[in-house]
Amino acid sequence: MKKIIYLATTLFALTLAGCSTQQQAVQTSSSTSVSQANNAYEAYILTYYPIAVEQMHRHKIPASITLAQGLLESGAGKSELTRKSNNHFGIKAHNGWTGPTTSTMDNGRMCQFRVYNSARESYEDHSQFLMKPRYASLFELSTTDYKSWARGLKKAGYAEDPAYPQKLINLIERYSLYEYDKYSKKDVAPVINSHIGNSFAGNRPIFRSSGLLYVVANNGDTFRSLSDEFGISRRKLIKYNDLYKEYNIKAGDIIYLEKKRNKATKEYRFHTTANGESLYSISQKYGVKLKSLYKMNPEYENYTTLKVGDVINVR
Repeated sequence: MKKIIYLATTLFALTLAGCSTQQQAVQTSSSTSVSQANNAYEAYILTYYPIAVEQMHRHKIPASITLAQGLLESGAGKSELTRKSNNHFGIKAHNGWTGPTTSTMDNGRMCQFRVYNSARESYEDHSQFLMKPRYASLFELSTTDYKSWARGLKKAGYAEDPAYPQKLINLIERYSLYEYDKYSKKDVAPVINSHIGNSFAGNRPIFRSSGLLYVVANNGDTFRSLSDEFGISRRKLIKYNDLYKEYNIKAGDIIYLEKKRNKATKEYRFHTTANGESLYSISQKYGVKLKSLYKMNPEYENYTTLKVGDVINVR
């Protein structure tokens, strides 16, 4: 997984299109989760970048452009239209739309907007919207040329706001969204190619730590319920997380959705323990198999908890 550093944390001003116009339109490191994001923008990016990358490989639209438009249109996922209707791009219910709709005030006028079953469905419809002939010239551009894409959207009539291209470019550069234009299908395949993709309605964010996918457990979660939700066998979930079948999952537990590693990623060699930590909690923190930690730290194998300041090999 590529290591990405996003330096800015301030929120960018939002501009939503009027009813009479076309719809207008950090991850701080590989171990940062949505729950640790500095603001709503970073949380949105961490949650939805897999769909944007999927759309890029399916339809040749830069992931950075899709994410920037989603951020701008949805208010980083906080707009009422996005929260209630999964509409991330402010697409209105015209041009032959036969699906469900919702009425929402927009610039002083009541407008009909499309309603989607999930964020993923909204992202796909946004890609289909850009397949219109008026945007054909954009697809002659490279998927890494986000500046030309931003300016081309405005030129093709996507938005009337003269500052629209620069707003997209500012978002892309503020949050280093251009890094996602380099992602391969393999970077997001574990999310997209399983039932996990259905969770992008926003009810259950999928996090990534050291390149591994995980969720944070809620009250009432069990191995069986998580197995049904994500299409991963109960036995595998137990094995992936070095747990036992009688374990009662607690709210806040990290539950990995794929195999942990034999050692931590290259940027981590040691972990200095804090109060109450154990080899197990460290194995979950770094996504390292518990038996591998035992091998690297045999002197601590029988310790239920560790002393503050113990230095643990994680690689």
